[in-house]
Parts: sequence; structure tokens; C-alpha cells
Amino acid sequence: MPSRPRDDDPPLGDLSEGEILRAILARTARASHTIIGPGDDAAVIAAPSGSVVATTDTLVHGPDFRLAWSSGYDLGWKAAAVNLADVAAMGARPTALLVALAVPRDLRLSFVERLADGFREACAALAPGCAVVGGDLTVSDVLTVAVTALGDLEGRAPVTRSGARVGDVVAVAGELGHAAHGLSVLFGRFRDGDTPVPVDPSALGRGESAALAAQLRPSPPIGLGPFAATAGATAMMDISDGLALDARRMAAASAVTIALDSATLGESPQRALAGGEDHALLATFPPATLPSGFRVIGTVAPQGEHDLLVDDAPADVSGWDPYRDWDSASG
Repeated sequence: MPSRPRDDDPPLGDLSEGEILRAILARTARASHTIIGPGDDAAVIAAPSGSVVATTDTLVHGPDFRLAWSSGYDLGWKAAAVNLADVAAMGARPTALLVALAVPRDLRLSFVERLADGFREACAALAPGCAVVGGDLTVSDVLTVAVTALGDLEGRAPVTRSGARVGDVVAVAGELGHAAHGLSVLFGRFRDGDTPVPVDPSALGRGESAALAAQLRPSPPIGLGPFAATAGATAMMDISDGLALDARRMAAASAVTIALDSATLGESPQRALAGGEDHALLATFPPATLPSGFRVIGTVAPQGEHDLLVDDAPADVSGWDPYRDWDSASG
């Protein structure tokens, strides 16, 4: 039977699952650790070190992104980046991504093609050798992108949140507060009432384009995760929900107090502490082993009444909690 004629960019509801998958897979790259890639019931990925680091993260339209603000390419890039950062935070090198898509019928084929482009190019830029090796596709009224990322420790021990030691320095690699700045620009300037509207680049002020890029297409320092592990990091994690909240998590896991110096947190310490989605790497090191790419922002102190101090005072700052902070009526 001849294939039915279709437009160059049809809505997904006019296509079969196989047609959509072929369009996506035509835009993926081969991961360097792949033994069997897309096409079978499951992929087979080499794990030379004998252990696999695995993580997963889900982006849902509404709490995690808005189509008025994010293109398909933006969404693919961000979904890759946030998962790659979690692998790197364990001291591992990312090797493969599995992507499950729940996609509305009225989205166009070009959207998922650009989504695949974003995944491919984020992996190439942030974690060369890593690529999408499989996943799943279904239909849904709510666009959802669920990613599982795999990594290889290459013979290193994993770096966890629980290893910070009294006397260590607290350090960060990557930017703090830029993604939160970008989000404030979106919610403050690009809404009509409660409805998001597309970004007008000509309306952006100094530094706002970079802030939007940090929010929509984050570029975490993935390669510094394995580097930090080799250099002797005692604890490490990805900053996804704000420095204050994530530092508290590390302090609690390590049974210590983390003391930060606000003078090291940039132009807006409050934004650096409270803002999420930076995906910078927070790590602790013995003082003499701080590697290049990390900057000191504090010290590890004995466990006290408070998990986190800023300038020797308890930090009255929280971070992002989707159950507490997301309001479906706010755009």
C-alpha cells in the first residue's frame, strides 16, 4: 500500500508511531559505549568498570517548562543536561540516555525532530561519546520528557553526598543564580496575565540573554565531575533545587554543618542561595586538593544546631519544592 501523502511538517496525530520514531532516530548519534543501540527491545551498553551509575529525571509541561518559552531544541538540550549533571555529580562519565516521550497529537513533527537535535547536540557539547540509545513513545495531553541517564565510574569509587569531612573546603563549579534570574525574567516580562507569551529578544536587557540561556539551555560542567573525583572530592552533588537547599542535603547526609561565605556567591547571593536549576557541581575537598575549575565558597564545620550557615548565621533561605512552589494558575 503506498504511503499516504502528508505535509512537510504534519501534526503528530496524522502519523504512526513508527513514522515518528524513524524521524527521531534519524537524528540521534551513536554512543561510544553502545553494543546494541535502538531497534531491539533494549539497548546494550558496555560498562568497562563493572559498575553502572543510573539516574532519572522527568520534565513535565507546566511545573518544569512552558512551550511558549521553550522550543523543541531547548527542551531536548535541557532534558539531556539535567540528567548528565546527576551522573557527573557521582564522579562518573555519562555513557547513554534513554528517553521516554509522552507527546500531544497536535504537536508538529518538526518539534520532536528539534527535540532530538537538542539531545544530540547537548550530549556532543557536554558529554562527548554519550548519546540517546533508546526509549519509548506514547501519546498524552501533557507533554512529558522522562530521561534515564547511565554512566561509567571508570574504576573510581562513586562520590556521594555523605563524605564531607570537618575541615574540608566547600567549592562549586559552574554558575550560581543565573537560571533563577532567567526564570524571573520569563515570569516577570513574558506573560499576558497568567498566560506565557513568546520571548521578544529585542526586549532583553544587559545580561538577560545569558540568564535565559542558563534557564532554557543549561551547560553544566559535566567533565569536571570525573575530574573532581580523581582529584579527591570527598562529597559532591548537582545543584538543582538551589544552593541553600542542596547544601543542607549534603550537610545532613554527611552529619556536618556547611558554612558559606556570601561574598563568594556573586552579585546576588540571595539568588545564588535560593535559585534552582543551576546544575552546577557542589563539592567538598581537603584544602590542599582543590582542582582547577572549582572555586571555594565555604568550609565544612562540626555538626551543630543548623545544617547551613551563611556568614556565621543560620540561613533563612529555602529552595525549589514543586509540591510547595508550583502554582498551575501562575502560567
